[in-house]
Amino acid sequence: MPSLEKVAIIGSGNWGSAIAKIVGTNTARHTDLFEPTVRQWVFEEQIDGKNLTEIINEKHENIKYLKGVALPHNVIAVPDVIKACEGATLVVFVVPHQFIHGICEKMKGHLAPNARAISLIKGLEITADGTRLFSEEISRILDIPCAALSGANIANEVAMEKFCESTIGCPNMEDGMTFKKLFDTPYFRINVIQDHVGVQLCGALKNVVAVGAGFSDGLGHGSNTKAAIIRLGLMEMRKFGQTFFGDAVQTETFFESCGAADLITTCNGGRNRKVAEAFVLTGKPIEQLEAELLNGQKLQGTLTAQEVNQFLQARNMQHEFPLFNTVYRIVYEGVSPELITVDI
Repeated sequence: MPSLEKVAIIGSGNWGSAIAKIVGTNTARHTDLFEPTVRQWVFEEQIDGKNLTEIINEKHENIKYLKGVALPHNVIAVPDVIKACEGATLVVFVVPHQFIHGICEKMKGHLAPNARAISLIKGLEITADGTRLFSEEISRILDIPCAALSGANIANEVAMEKFCESTIGCPNMEDGMTFKKLFDTPYFRINVIQDHVGVQLCGALKNVVAVGAGFSDGLGHGSNTKAAIIRLGLMEMRKFGQTFFGDAVQTETFFESCGAADLITTCNGGRNRKVAEAFVLTGKPIEQLEAELLNGQKLQGTLTAQEVNQFLQARNMQHEFPLFNTVYRIVYEGVSPELITVDI
């Protein structure tokens, strides 16, 4: 009989906590495949003088990032990332992307020899020199294969068991089906494809489009305008993938949950839209609004807009992506938000 998979979750924010609920439930359900105990690395914080990990392990609830949602008792919060991942065969990464490099460096040498990872981190590293997927960064540092999961998944709705879909991109379909058993529930439906590049590209670029949708909302434009921004954004996402990744990105991926569905959800209800709307209405800097509105979470769309602009400028191609370029100019060059319907 093959040995059971030992699961570790790296990250415990809003999305990480919602995923812990699913993973804890599924590991307890599929006892023929998974060890029942799931260790979750939690960045230690003080809440009313008490450690957050202690509160989670006593109350089975992340009272800071997912208040009011019960976590399965087999999910154990661990403040030390090395102890959390020791001997794990399946590692779920769900941390802000700026921390992934340092966390992986700490984890080196502590996983099981046959370990595989999956990244739930929406984004990719983009510099003037090129692009790097977070799954590639995880694979490079830890020397293990890494899949990706992304979809139209607002964390609070998933935690409340509102039906949705998500996409797993995994070149190895056998590993993909193992991950499907880890995540799939009647309310969180998983589809597995092999295009892990397209899954992650969609997860990054849709945040830039959502910032544009937020500008439109702040200006009081209606549903027609937002629909136009979503359509133009989807076209630029697809063009970016085809131009810079070629055959590695499949057109069909943009019609998965990770593509069009996630774009629609993010442009209507995500944090990038929310902060961009407030940026227009208040005139406050993005950094201040992030601190005021996001309860310690980080904004991805504005940072990705900056990275995409640097990448495109290095190739003198920014004008071939007018929506991406306009979002960048509004945030970083101080041009009028009104240009969101003029220059795209």
